[in-house]
Amino acid sequence: MSEPPRGPADDADRIRLKRLAKLAQEPPRTPQASTSTSPPPTAAKPIPKSSPKITQDYNLSPQSNIAKRKLAAVTHERLDFDTWEDGMLTDVLKVTLVRQKAEQSGFDLVWLKSLQNELETEGAMNPIRLRCDIADRLLIARLELDPSGMSDDLDFLPILASLPPEQTVIEYLVGCWKRLNEAKFKLKARGYLPSDVAIALPQLDKLRSLIVSYTGFTMQDPDMFPQPARKQCGAVELIPSLLSLSAISPLAAISTSSTVIAPTDIVDFFTDLSNRFFGEGLEDVMSPIFQQLCFHESLLRPEGLGGGDTAWRSVVAALECLTSIKGIATIITRLDAWCPEDATAADFEKRSLLGPLLRLGVFNREWPQIASTYFSDPLKRTRQDVDSSNASLRLTLQSLQGSLFQIFNAIIRASPESREGALAYFARAVNLNVKRGGMQVNFETVASDAFLINLHAILLRFAEPFMDARYSKLNRIDPDYYRRSQRLDISDETRLKATSDDAAKWVDDAMPSSDPPNFITEVFFITVALNHYGLVRTTQEYDQLGKELDQMQRYLDTIYADTTWPGAQFDARIQAAKNEMAKVHQSLFAYQVQLADPDYMFRNIGFTTFLSVWLIRLVDPRKAHPHTVIELPLPQEIPTGFKMLPEYFIEDIVDYYLYLVVHQPQSLELSGKAELVDFAVAFLSSTWYITNPHLKSKLVQTLFYGTLPYGNQNLGLLGGIINSHPLALKHLVSCLITFYIEVESTGTHTQFYDKFGMRHIAQIWKVIWTNPIHREALSAQAGDMEKFVKFVNLMMNDVTYLLDEALRKLTEISGLQLEMENRETWAAQPQAHRRERERFLHQLEGAATSYNSLGKSTVALLKEFTAETKEPFMTPEIVDRLAAMLNYNLDALAGSKYQDLKVKNPEKYRFNPRELLSDILQVFLNLSDQSDFVRAVAGEGRSYRKELFERAAGIAMRRSLKTETEIRQLRMFAMEVEEMRATLEAEDDLGEVPDEFLDPLMYTIMRDPVTLPSSRTVVDRSTIKSHLLSDATDPFNRVPLKLEEIVPSPSLSPFLKS
Repeated sequence: MSEPPRGPADDADRIRLKRLAKLAQEPPRTPQASTSTSPPPTAAKPIPKSSPKITQDYNLSPQSNIAKRKLAAVTHERLDFDTWEDGMLTDVLKVTLVRQKAEQSGFDLVWLKSLQNELETEGAMNPIRLRCDIADRLLIARLELDPSGMSDDLDFLPILASLPPEQTVIEYLVGCWKRLNEAKFKLKARGYLPSDVAIALPQLDKLRSLIVSYTGFTMQDPDMFPQPARKQCGAVELIPSLLSLSAISPLAAISTSSTVIAPTDIVDFFTDLSNRFFGEGLEDVMSPIFQQLCFHESLLRPEGLGGGDTAWRSVVAALECLTSIKGIATIITRLDAWCPEDATAADFEKRSLLGPLLRLGVFNREWPQIASTYFSDPLKRTRQDVDSSNASLRLTLQSLQGSLFQIFNAIIRASPESREGALAYFARAVNLNVKRGGMQVNFETVASDAFLINLHAILLRFAEPFMDARYSKLNRIDPDYYRRSQRLDISDETRLKATSDDAAKWVDDAMPSSDPPNFITEVFFITVALNHYGLVRTTQEYDQLGKELDQMQRYLDTIYADTTWPGAQFDARIQAAKNEMAKVHQSLFAYQVQLADPDYMFRNIGFTTFLSVWLIRLVDPRKAHPHTVIELPLPQEIPTGFKMLPEYFIEDIVDYYLYLVVHQPQSLELSGKAELVDFAVAFLSSTWYITNPHLKSKLVQTLFYGTLPYGNQNLGLLGGIINSHPLALKHLVSCLITFYIEVESTGTHTQFYDKFGMRHIAQIWKVIWTNPIHREALSAQAGDMEKFVKFVNLMMNDVTYLLDEALRKLTEISGLQLEMENRETWAAQPQAHRRERERFLHQLEGAATSYNSLGKSTVALLKEFTAETKEPFMTPEIVDRLAAMLNYNLDALAGSKYQDLKVKNPEKYRFNPRELLSDILQVFLNLSDQSDFVRAVAGEGRSYRKELFERAAGIAMRRSLKTETEIRQLRMFAMEVEEMRATLEAEDDLGEVPDEFLDPLMYTIMRDPVTLPSSRTVVDRSTIKSHLLSDATDPFNRVPLKLEEIVPSPSLSPFLKS
């Protein structure tokens, strides 16, 4: 038996060092003239494998005990170590130091003549046996042989000729590694004495370390030893084996050669590499591998995930395999390409190591071929065709995102260092793309939708463990995250209730902490950010595409309506418009693949729900939500942590819920509805927590769309819950009234028009009106006369403006339609004139539709409210204006002007004159028993006429708008108005009223004169109250004014009373 292996200071080490020096100075020479040179591989401290193998002892039969006794009686064979050592090295390295052996093997064994001569000069006796203590010399001598080299030694020529001419160093070493594994298996299987095996195994381990070491060195420096001239050498040689791991990839079929790593050996091979080089340059060994994989050509093809080429799956499988090895997963974040420091938002996904994989997706902007391939001829496709394409692409996306999660999960679990690297990568992707949160985005300068959506999908999976049904981990999330960590840059973000200076001071005042935020907190806040810059922006683009499609459809309708074009030109215009619509349809279908993916939606609904619950817990004084019903309204004192949050924390919740109730209501059937109502009611009841009026509007808009009829649910997706949810039953009515009042002022120069797009409460009232609890809540609100009167006043303002604008637009539409009906005259007009008039008609149609819809719904509210509570409508500041508004619109619908409102297809503009007339008449009927209302109607001199009521009653009878009883009641009301009108005219005949007794704004006799403090003008109390309901200033000098600042005018009051 040979001596045990020597230490690093022995003679062999000195020889190796000499060879290294020579190799550094001399070019490669022929084996005959060469002395072996290579740096001695150093032993690395091995790290544990990521998943140790588990073996089990199965008791296969009742005779197993007998078998065990027989085995115990077997005598183990002794191992002749010298013979085994020589044979093992010969078989593994395919070398010999005896020429006759090489000849006998047909030169399958390589005769290392130079090393034989070297050893003989050192005193070795022939025949020289192979020993483990010279294994490194054997290996170097073999690797230095160059099949293409020249030699004058005739004995050496057969050796050179027998070498595989195109075999690379890696191929040879891989063959050695595989044969070593076979040798180890045979050693254990032969039944040698355990003590002998225990001596032999370390020799195998030493040889393994040498083989793996030189494999790693060659991966870093392919030219370290002679290589074939016509082949790519080094790390690139291992790529085909890695790409063979995916069974469904076209790259899976590779050679079964003994010099190529089989798929079943890849994990073991790279684990050996990791164990050997971890801490000693594993990054340099693996960097070429990752570069070749992560920037593989299959990831850059325009068809992306689509098409028949699924080679990208091989890249994914290879990365999953490599990162499953703990050491490799640890070092991947150290590579320069992991997170390039000089990358921009636009090229980060192309230059960062995992970026090319993360940017794979279906969105049309980055992957137009997918939309054109899977959704060609979209206008002709059946629902079944679209669903089939969706299913195929979604399965692919889910597979990709699941694998990406596994890769990042392995990296994060590998070590604290790699976890930090992964979090830094996520944060870098966020910080580079803050511009995606802006109003206008240049998509050439930011990351793609697919890149950020995929990152978001990965983070949602990381968030799943802490989003349990009992919300047990809510308190693990640190609300001071932005104070303790600067990982995410939110310096340009608007805060919920703080200025940028407030936020900066809050951070500066923070107590220093040595503990970083926990992983749950990191994942939570990064996921929120990715949701904002990724998903929310993408859904906004989807909505914008929908609006473009609507506009195109209206344009197409206009073309169809214009028959003045010659046949060929008409057909060309139609086809051009349809082609443009087809492109938008394709894009919409592509967006739906990802955005409407049930798996993705389910996860994001879960996270959005969790976020909404966390926000309410944050402002709950008892910190008990959702286990205890929160008390509303919330405290006036807002928690500092809530104030400092970016506004998108609330905005994104609302935006995503709004997207779901509009486009994917079925996704909320199982979960999320109760939390949505909790969130909406909590913050609508305490609006001082939200500064932005548009955010409040979106909350109400979400409830509005949630109460529209959906499927077989007449009350909509949310109708049932807002009629049963405790918070909604107690606070919803108050929330809606408060919101209606507050949104009157948005703080912008367009606030007058903004409010009409925000007041979506009519449909919600319609859904809750049949619930007696909600109606009782309305009566209770009416008890707060000042607030309710202001609410009623604003409603009347809206009705007056909306109906006036709607009827005016309809009159213009009617005129334009008549103009176009005269085909001879219309065709004679210049083409430019016709196009301009068509565009104007298109604008009028859009405005009329909007005004009609809002006006009709607001009149419906007045109808319900006047039936439920009448007192607020009889206040002096309301009743006269209410009467004037009703009389004016009654005249428009039942008077002579009605002929001007006749348009083609009135339902297209949501104009239902019968329904509108019926509602207005119902308001008259609801208030007909109020003497103040009778007086107000009679005193309104602009539109009131007795015959108008008669005409309206006749229409109501003919169209069955009202019952006979209601029509009789209406006529009796008209008679009472006439009697009151006669009384008022008699009062007017008493003589001329002095100017000082007339209200300067309304020119009516003042009943309760008051003096305005700044202008010192005397007006009637009802007049100034009515003015202040809409404008909190003195009407004579625009100085701010409050109702409590006005003072009675005692000098005039006695005269007026007399």
